[in-house]
Amino acid sequence: MKALVYQGPGKKALEDRPMPEISAATDAIVRVTRTTICGTDLHILKGDVPTCAPGRILGHEGVGVVEKVGAGVSTFKPGDHVIVSCISACGKCEYCRKGMYSHCTTGGWILGNSIDGTQAEYVRIPHAETSLYHIPEGADEEALVMLSDILPTGFECGVLNGKVEPGSTVAIVGAGPIGTAALLTAQFYSPAQIIMIDLDDNRLAAARTFGATQTINSADGKAAATVMALTGGRGVDTAIEAVGIPATFLLCEDIVAPGGTIANVGVHGVKVDLHLERLWSHNITITTRLVDTVTTPMLLKTVQSKKIDPTKLITHRFKLANILDAYETFGKAASTHALKVIIEA
Repeated sequence: MKALVYQGPGKKALEDRPMPEISAATDAIVRVTRTTICGTDLHILKGDVPTCAPGRILGHEGVGVVEKVGAGVSTFKPGDHVIVSCISACGKCEYCRKGMYSHCTTGGWILGNSIDGTQAEYVRIPHAETSLYHIPEGADEEALVMLSDILPTGFECGVLNGKVEPGSTVAIVGAGPIGTAALLTAQFYSPAQIIMIDLDDNRLAAARTFGATQTINSADGKAAATVMALTGGRGVDTAIEAVGIPATFLLCEDIVAPGGTIANVGVHGVKVDLHLERLWSHNITITTRLVDTVTTPMLLKTVQSKKIDPTKLITHRFKLANILDAYETFGKAASTHALKVIIEA
């Protein structure tokens, strides 16, 4: 089968790989029909994720059709159309019993990280019964790719951890796919202001169409001052960091109001300074999280009822044979205007 393989920092290639096989009774083999590229894949290619070794098939998002199942799988059968969760969960360990599926002792974020992932024609899914979701008949499967990762990530790590409330003020630093997913789902709670901050005017323009009340281009270094002006000098109740670099986390420190929350979503590859000399007395909360996907069933119902439309996030489409072009497009979003790219097998 064809698969996109990580070959070390800065290196990747489309290779021929053997078909995956059932290795445990709880496994399923899924024929991938659509997948996508995540910002985390770009972090892997930068060398920011040491758990991902060269030779790994990348990708942790997608939808597909069940090809075969292990003897211990009873709720899925060959032919079922499914969403592949980016998090594999046994459902039985101490962390899973707490709803912390991202820290499952035999799962978590392993697809495209410590085991082969979804940017391939076929993928092996461990713990299939608690790591796959049935796709309702007639659903837009392209839209449901967004339920693999970015919608639950933006919602759980940004909106829920950020304690977004009716009438509150929210700033989202980073208008890429994850930041935009946080923007879409923050509106469940009717905040008074959602301020989107980015360097890319095209993404900021898109954010306005998705519901941002104000947008700020931070290229001039005055974003914090602009946020303070917009909030009467108070700052924001929730600052969501959706990039994963020091400058964006530091901006969140500069704009959070007393009693507010900084919700980190971005994948950080280097250290970030925490300015407690300023913040020690501010009653702030800083949260970190890897998505648990506990909200995926709710988000699936929300998408099905058309309360949110994740297809708005899709800007480009490619065939698997052209996945290197897809990476080029996604990696140069400032010039290509890419948000999410769909890759069809």
